Amino acid sequence: MSMFYERFMLLCLEKNISQTSAIQEIGLSTGNLKNWKNGRIPMPEVLRKIAEYFDVSIDYLLGESNIKKPLVNNDEELTEYLYYLKTRPELRMLFKVSSKASKEDVEQAVRIIEAIRNDEKDDPPST
Repeated sequence: MSMFYERFMLLCLEKNISQTSAIQEIGLSTGNLKNWKNGRIPMPEVLRKIAEYFDVSIDYLLGESNIKKPLVNNDEELTEYLYYLKTRPELRMLFKVSSKASKEDVEQAVRIIEAIRNDEKDDPPST
């Protein structure tokens, strides 16, 4: 069994999804599972899709690294921010709108968002 297949199985377990379901969600044929179990390594484009699906690096999938997702510029906070921008379209929109704003504009927007969030916490749940 290849390191790739072992990592694929582990990632499925971590995500609490069957291998077959993962393959189908990625858009691949379930016949790939048998090939991978027998030691075949997916083509680069397929590796990229699998890495994106599980949010890990290709090096991790291939067993060339034990780090699932390398840090951007060795900066954990920056890596986290980029992850949120990638996975949350509303944050990407907010970033795009605010990228040319002044510091004061951004601070005012933050105060508005904080006020909205505080109002939501104060509202009793509706029945």
